[in-house]
Amino acid sequence: MIEVKNLSKSYGDKKAVDNISFKANDGEILGFLGPNGAGKSTTMNILTGYLSSTSGEAYINGKEILENPIAAKRDIGYLPEQPPLYLDMTVREYLYFVYELKGCRLPRNTHLKEICELVKIDNVFDRIIKNLSKGYKQRVGLAQALVGNPGVLILDEPTVGLDPKQIIEIRTLIKKLGKNHTVILSSHILSEVQAVCDRIVVINQGKIVADDTADNLSSSLSADHKLIARIDGPREEVVKVVSAIPGVVTVLADMQREKGVWEYNIEATEGTDIRRELNRRLSARSWYIMGLRSSELSLEDIFLRLTMGESVDSFINEKAKDLEEHEKEDRK
Repeated sequence: MIEVKNLSKSYGDKKAVDNISFKANDGEILGFLGPNGAGKSTTMNILTGYLSSTSGEAYINGKEILENPIAAKRDIGYLPEQPPLYLDMTVREYLYFVYELKGCRLPRNTHLKEICELVKIDNVFDRIIKNLSKGYKQRVGLAQALVGNPGVLILDEPTVGLDPKQIIEIRTLIKKLGKNHTVILSSHILSEVQAVCDRIVVINQGKIVADDTADNLSSSLSADHKLIARIDGPREEVVKVVSAIPGVVTVLADMQREKGVWEYNIEATEGTDIRRELNRRLSARSWYIMGLRSSELSLEDIFLRLTMGESVDSFINEKAKDLEEHEKEDRK
């Protein structure tokens, strides 16, 4: 388990990390997100013992990283964005070196063989690292993080520079590792975080601005009384019929997605579920619902709203106004 309590880091008058607290539980994959300069890398460097904090505490499996750094670091496997590889070594020589460096007491050959099979580098075990592809170098970096079987894995951009097939393979591996390790995953690929992580912590300007699952964040930030519907029917008549449904506040025709099928943004009063009545009225006129979804935010939308705040809301409002003006022009 990782526990951060009231952690702060200052550089002169600048607070890079400002009194943050969060936990990553045993067997949990925690996504750690933030824009550039938010304090994300500083926090991860404190957790791994590369930086000291100005105040606060960070515990790795109950061991405080500053008070008991050697014991705490024994429980950490760290993969930085640029894997710490010795390029002139073979994979075998490098992993033997890491094994000795960590003072690992597990049976060397058996332990390293299991790791190599897990990350699928057993077929390049005797090759020189500099001759490996980017994907294999990343796997070797992940292998060194697993030496000693640490309880905590801290992975910084583990799929950067990989091709789509390699990304999927590394994602699958991380999910597998999450069953037996506590994992903190930092990534700018938000779809990756959404696919892999159990929970998400977002840091902005040195402060934690969100700590929850992606689904819960989406629900709390989205307007669940708004629907996006694709309807096969005459646009102006559809707008009139849908607007007449009790509880509907606004209906905006967005774009024609296919011949005769328009997308509509429908807003109802909060707490009102219009889906059954919408289906009934459209079916009575032989108009078809080709798609229907709530306007829940994607992880990208959530990230932007949490880190940009009113700027994103203003953008969304401006877009809605543009759609409304477009609708008025079409009716003229």
